[in-house]
Amino acid sequence: MTTERAASGAEDTLLILFRHDLRLTDNRALAAAARSGRPLAAVFILDETSEGTRPPGGARRWWLHHSLKALGEDLGRLGIRLILQRGPMADTAMRLAARLNAGAVYWNRRYDPPGIAADTRMKASLRDAGIEAESFEGHLLHEPWRLKTGAGGPYRVFTPFWRALQQSIEPHAPADRPHRLNAADHDVASDPLDQWELLPSKPDWSGGLAAQWTPGEAGARERLDAFLAGGGTGYDRRRDVLADAGTSSLSPHLAHGEISPWQIWSALEAGHELPAGDAQTFRKELGWREFCWHLLFHNPDLATRNFNRDFDAFPWQRDDKALRAWQRGQTGYPVVDAAMRQLWQTGWMHNRARMIVASFLVKDLRLDWRSGEEWFWDTLVDADPASNPANWQWVAGSGADAAPFFRIFNPVLQGEKFDPDGAYVHRFVPELRNLPKRYIHKPWNATAAALSEAGIRLGETYPAPMVDHGTARQIALDGYRVIREEG
Repeated sequence: MTTERAASGAEDTLLILFRHDLRLTDNRALAAAARSGRPLAAVFILDETSEGTRPPGGARRWWLHHSLKALGEDLGRLGIRLILQRGPMADTAMRLAARLNAGAVYWNRRYDPPGIAADTRMKASLRDAGIEAESFEGHLLHEPWRLKTGAGGPYRVFTPFWRALQQSIEPHAPADRPHRLNAADHDVASDPLDQWELLPSKPDWSGGLAAQWTPGEAGARERLDAFLAGGGTGYDRRRDVLADAGTSSLSPHLAHGEISPWQIWSALEAGHELPAGDAQTFRKELGWREFCWHLLFHNPDLATRNFNRDFDAFPWQRDDKALRAWQRGQTGYPVVDAAMRQLWQTGWMHNRARMIVASFLVKDLRLDWRSGEEWFWDTLVDADPASNPANWQWVAGSGADAAPFFRIFNPVLQGEKFDPDGAYVHRFVPELRNLPKRYIHKPWNATAAALSEAGIRLGETYPAPMVDHGTARQIALDGYRVIREEG
């Protein structure tokens, strides 16, 4: 790749902001900057203080460190140095634009309401200062304000939203990765990445994450290629099998913008080995992600308030001990414990398992869904400000297009159906590895001889069930009946 250098004389310098778009391919702001031919400077601003900003959790901070390192190296090959700055987004961008004597600032749009408000103010301030300010799409397949029901309002149900989304999509090729950039010559200081302390220490719990993931655009492309080349064959069926690597595992790459939904959508349209039915099921998963962002755009408090306000009266319990047992994978229900330990070890959890553990927290333990959402926000590498709360509210029954509250997952039956051989439990709950398969999802039913032979002492080497599912289910339904009658 070649690089043309130009002195950052004057007003022609163009500043590009990287945020949730840590990639060079199909980065529309970057593509427009490359076409302009202007001297280019690039910055990532870590904004954890602006009003409404939700700081990334621990797992996403780990990912962000490695993703920024990868982006910096990719830009470096084009002769562009990635500037790292910390502070409020708008103020920092204005300061940098002045320091660079920039004539333009480009970025890709955000769609969370606080982000939109901040970017609107930033655009106005830049233009008032005589600086060109342009934003571009690319984080989603649709602009959330464009899709409306026949009545002119936002969608609350997925199926008609998905139908409208498919009808509204205008296929276009992803923007090419730039092969040439005109680099601005500047001496703007950049924070050392290590100074941001995004990586965990004392203790460093990230070993399992590092073994599982390769953050960065190259890692995203590798995941997609493997999925399309046959790894996703049978996706429609395999995506629910807990021990099967039948999912794409693209969610953290999407969350950090290392790959765009348009890249995935267009790849699904092109020739590949993925059967048509599997490809359509995968498109629908992208559609659900879009639906979650549609909900967040129209409901800024999605992570903190019940979408269905009737649930404000639900009799949630406050039990910190029970919450800690759930967080640590010590509930006594093997499939729940396996899932929670997978989350802690790898920063990710199988989607079917997410539904199982969420149902257990909300409906067996009757703990507020917000407690689970906060834990996922801190521990998931793919924690997403739209999908995370929308999916928690869906399971809780308080959200849009929600599963009815009386749909309560039985953790034993879920385990037997989606982990029939116990391979998932064996991997993450090794203390049960010697238990016969017929008892793996209900060790409390095992004979004393079977437990002894497996080296298991319930309540000591592995916890006894913290609740009886049948009893807990009935109590939860009674609580739901109360709010239905009062509503």
